Amino acid sequence: MAYLSLDEYSRKWIFTHNSLPVPEEDLAEIKPMTQARSAEFWKENISKQSPDAERFSSQDWPAQSQAWGEPIDWMQAWEADEADMPEGVLEHIDWQDDVTVYFCYEKYNVVQTTWKIFKKHWKNFLFLMTVRS
Repeated sequence: MAYLSLDEYSRKWIFTHNSLPVPEEDLAEIKPMTQARSAEFWKENISKQSPDAERFSSQDWPAQSQAWGEPIDWMQAWEADEADMPEGVLEHIDWQDDVTVYFCYEKYNVVQTTWKIFKKHWKNFLFLMTVRS
């Protein structure tokens, strides 16, 4: 089995917290991968040796500057009352709503969803990033 049920997911609270509740029909589209599948996905697509973003090597594509465009101040939009994703992100990523998105927290924690759900609930997905900042 490649996925956990949301009830089995240790970070389910990110999507059910009182301040940012995700509707039940959208929760069904958020699919946490098992640790084994997350690690396999991470190794195939993100990094063969680094377990998280803080330890990327220069060999890892996310650590290479040409992989990224201009920085976007997403934190200001995250703290705002509006739910909309920052316009700069939407301009840069022009995907159809049914495109599969893999949100990678770290090697053993990857969540699959669609672009439609990610756009709508991006603040939930980035909640842990704001706690660490």
